[in-house]
Amino acid sequence: MSFLSSSNSRSYSGVGEARNGQRRSECFARFYENWLAEQERDLADLRSAAAAAAARGGGEEEEDGGGRRPLQNLVDRVVGHYEYYYRAKAASARRDVLPMFSPTWTSSTENLFTWVGGWRPSTAIQLLYSKSGLQLEARLSNIIRALPSPDLAGLSPAQLERVDRLHRRTVRREREIAEDEAAVQEAVAEARMLEIAQAMRGSEGTEAAVGEMRGQMSGKEEGMERVLEMADELRVETIKGLVEILEPIQAVHFLIAAAELQLAVRQFGMRKDAEAAASVANGEREPHLTTVIRPAT
Repeated sequence: MSFLSSSNSRSYSGVGEARNGQRRSECFARFYENWLAEQERDLADLRSAAAAAAARGGGEEEEDGGGRRPLQNLVDRVVGHYEYYYRAKAASARRDVLPMFSPTWTSSTENLFTWVGGWRPSTAIQLLYSKSGLQLEARLSNIIRALPSPDLAGLSPAQLERVDRLHRRTVRREREIAEDEAAVQEAVAEARMLEIAQAMRGSEGTEAAVGEMRGQMSGKEEGMERVLEMADELRVETIKGLVEILEPIQAVHFLIAAAELQLAVRQFGMRKDAEAAASVANGEREPHLTTVIRPAT
């Protein structure tokens, strides 16, 4: 009787933990939706600022006139919203890190391109290079005539050198974090884990083995939380590092490109997931999912 009571108690405890985890995940999902709405507003403000700067003639007036300070304030505000997001994410991860590596608030497409629970930091630098190249092509005639370019087409050699140094540091740090992540993941295959796995699959001592597995996994989850924290810190450092290199109007154009890409990929991913869900609801299946492969007799 005591064993049954203990077993039921553990079962109810497991159900309670699962429900608490689901509630925490739903809470962060609501926060994320609100944060994306904030990003939409930031994007509108950034576009307005870029358009106003272009109407004023761009470069020199933005640097020497009264347009520079408002642009810098806007950039600081937008970067502050990124920092706020990662502070909230860290607080949620300390309560439960599992949803951060299998998020329900992002689409399958977004999840396909995640690196350690988020976007790869060096992607931001690639984004800068890509946007700079597009704007350079668009303003090539102005550049040939030595006219100022008040966007990312006007990156100076000194700025490009600083971006390259930041890129190298970021890639090196990504490798270090990836190695730390691999070490935690590989620890799942330690000898003690195999012993616990055998006990769990056996007919005796299952509850004790489950308890020990929970303890082992708790330590590994803490390890993954530390890895996630380092990755998120690098994401923030990369954004801030780029913005510090750029002039305010250039930073506006970079932040526009970053927001547009993130929101567009999300829009595409959510639409694709909705179409897939509708196909399943209508009884449609992909051929490879419905084909049953029978063993040879």
